[in-house]
Amino acid sequence: MRIGHGYDVHRFAESRPLILGGVRVPHTKGLLGHSDADVLCHAIMDALLGAAGLDDIGQLFPDSDPAYKDADSIELLRIVCQKVDSPIANVDSTIIAQVPKLAPYIPQMKQTLSSVLRCPVNVKATTEEYLGFTGREEGIAAHAVALVGRV
Repeated sequence: MRIGHGYDVHRFAESRPLILGGVRVPHTKGLLGHSDADVLCHAIMDALLGAAGLDDIGQLFPDSDPAYKDADSIELLRIVCQKVDSPIANVDSTIIAQVPKLAPYIPQMKQTLSSVLRCPVNVKATTEEYLGFTGREEGIAAHAVALVGRV
């Protein structure tokens, strides 16, 4: 068994959709990034890559490569799954966001991610009680841990 941890953060931006865990979440702003900036998928990918002892997503999908401009992070997650050499046992993740409220969208995120990863995926959300950049509503962060190997 191997454990990996992933962390990602993106700032809010005008005129972008907000995509989290492969789900479009209604909000006045989206996240800025070279791809679709799905902070949850990015944290999960880094957790999986870390558990597999591979390079991070910045090495695998560099923002200097135009092929990944506005890329669908769910599709990038599928590529990461192919690179992981062992079964994925489970993933646990936390989204840190003051806004928007995410509870109504979490079941769909879990379903979307579980169908790609073919394992149980837990998604939680929390605020930072108006502290820090997420509390000031400047962006969203996510943490993820992944367990890879035979249980």
